[in-house]
Amino acid sequence: MSYFGLDEAQVTSLVQAVTSADVDPDRVEELFARATWTGIAEPGDRTAGELISVLGAPGALTAVVEQWTSDRLVAALADGGETVTRRELDLAMARWKPRLVSSSAVNALRQAAGFSVRLLVPGDRDWPDGMADLGPHAPSALWLRGNRSTLATLDRSIALVGARAATGYGEHVTAEASAGLVDRGYTIVSGAAYGIDGMAHRAALASSGQTVAFLAGGVDRFYPSGHEGLLGTIVANGAVLSELPCGFPPTRWRFLQRNRLIAAASRATVVIEAGSRSGSLNTAGHAASLGRALGAVPGPVTSAASVGCHRLIRDFTAVCVTNADEMAELAPLDPEEIAPDGIEPEGPGAPPGARSATTPERIRVLDALSSRAPRSAADVASRAGLSVAEVQSVLGLLELEGGAIDRDRGWVKKSG
Repeated sequence: MSYFGLDEAQVTSLVQAVTSADVDPDRVEELFARATWTGIAEPGDRTAGELISVLGAPGALTAVVEQWTSDRLVAALADGGETVTRRELDLAMARWKPRLVSSSAVNALRQAAGFSVRLLVPGDRDWPDGMADLGPHAPSALWLRGNRSTLATLDRSIALVGARAATGYGEHVTAEASAGLVDRGYTIVSGAAYGIDGMAHRAALASSGQTVAFLAGGVDRFYPSGHEGLLGTIVANGAVLSELPCGFPPTRWRFLQRNRLIAAASRATVVIEAGSRSGSLNTAGHAASLGRALGAVPGPVTSAASVGCHRLIRDFTAVCVTNADEMAELAPLDPEEIAPDGIEPEGPGAPPGARSATTPERIRVLDALSSRAPRSAADVASRAGLSVAEVQSVLGLLELEGGAIDRDRGWVKKSG
């Protein structure tokens, strides 16, 4: 038997290295397929989620490797109660095709083993329950660096998020809130970014509490680099998670998608500081769409760093919270809790307020381009998780707008 053209014994060895030496042989194919899917589909890919839901991860991988026709896929999905159009499937197959390289899956698994990374899949004892609420947008697997025992505490967790360019006021409120929530038995979830995120993790650790960081790239490369020490401490005392395999860099698109995991894993989300365009508003949108409790901390009316928080409170019925006691009321450690109404985002995971004028495809192409090294459309497609045709279309528009330049050896992003 072979998997993705690889020998069964080789696959078993790779899977054992990131799970356990006594892994059930009947689960090897499932574990390998889910690990492989994390490198084929970009985070939040609905079509991949539908396909895996109906065919199972191994069956979905086989369908893609064997290049099933869209008619065959439509019929298979319809039998499973899912409706996906032929166009959606054609586009999905085109964007997955550049990544159908078995050596990439092998390298990711080997690199994970080298960093003592563990693979988690739905059904595992430590799989975060909240991920099920993401439906077809849920991750096919998660990569863990740290302590599995910390994941068991996510059922009593609160996410603290906010601006990277935090003010002294924001950092003070975050430190007090994080420490206070830890003292009340909560686990702190955030994204390990500069500013509010970093302070939330530090205060939790300083109070001997549990904390979980979700990254937008592989857990083998800590980002931001300035938080390498902090993330190392989280690995030793908490957990660092990502849905992307080792070797995958963080990009703007992946940060936006990472935010849905923060919201889904937590019982409530609190935005402590946020400017008008802060990424933490994206996390708030995900929390609201998932029915999670949402809180926001007010700031000085003259502070641009609190504009987003004030808008959440004024226009989107986020609960105004000012201290750990009020934050704990969002997700009381009581089975009879009643969560407050959430805001209604204008799109899946969209920041409350207005849609971005930039399309997801444009964001992903710009993320994949370099301002120095020319890259072919096929290379950009592989990095962006899009089809070559989609990339060529976006590149054409970028060239007209002056955002990208077609040089003899490939495309480059125009700096500035």
